[in-house]
Amino acid sequence: MKISLIITTYNRPGALKRVLDGLISQTILPEEIIIADDGSDNNTKTMLQPFLDQTQINIKHVWHEDIGFRAARIRNMAIAESNGDYIILLDGDCIPEKHFIQDHKDLAQKGFFFQGKRVIVNQSFAKIFNHKDCNSKTILMIQSLKKEISNSHHIFRIPFFPSYTIKKLSGVRSCNMGLFRDDITAVNGFNHDFEGWGREDSELVVRLFKYGLKRKENPFKAICFHLWHHDNKRNCLEKNDRILKKVMESESFFCKSGLNELV
Repeated sequence: MKISLIITTYNRPGALKRVLDGLISQTILPEEIIIADDGSDNNTKTMLQPFLDQTQINIKHVWHEDIGFRAARIRNMAIAESNGDYIILLDGDCIPEKHFIQDHKDLAQKGFFFQGKRVIVNQSFAKIFNHKDCNSKTILMIQSLKKEISNSHHIFRIPFFPSYTIKKLSGVRSCNMGLFRDDITAVNGFNHDFEGWGREDSELVVRLFKYGLKRKENPFKAICFHLWHHDNKRNCLEKNDRILKKVMESESFFCKSGLNELV
């Protein structure tokens, strides 16, 4: 099974570099990494150049113009550029534990999408936190006691812990999600009607449920560490809530404006 990992980013080259360092240090490498860049300036492109030039793994940079928060469209652009059978979605401020790809691959199952968990790295520690820290249980336990990380129960990887399925929408986050290419293509990917922060990942999951997929979780595998940042502007949230509500009331799993616009 060929893995394509898609990383969404916007003007956080320092965080993105730490994410890439974590990915290159994985126990199993993905076949390709695609940077889904929602309009970053040249600082991101400059930082990425050594990664694009290396030969250890195929890394691509997909960019579009910055005319506002358009995570749905740039993720679809990256999906359209990818070649994997299985797609892992990750945010550019979420550093993966070293078994992240291995766990996602082990958890991939037909008829399911996987929703991963995250540990929150609080503001002061986020400035220096890197992939070596997220693989040191000693550091993580100390920082947990110091309240520098939250959701710290996820720091313990338990390979034999059983996965489970849930039907709810709460806790849906495309910052750590895995699904088969055939499934996300069948629902037409992310919905381009979503512009501005919020609900594009929940709306995708609503349509995946309608398509017939089940949601799979495991609290102790495929963990990432989310670096603190200021909240995104939520001025479009009311509009996006209306789009989500309309889709929830619909019987269709296929959005009108999605991957089909990029073919």
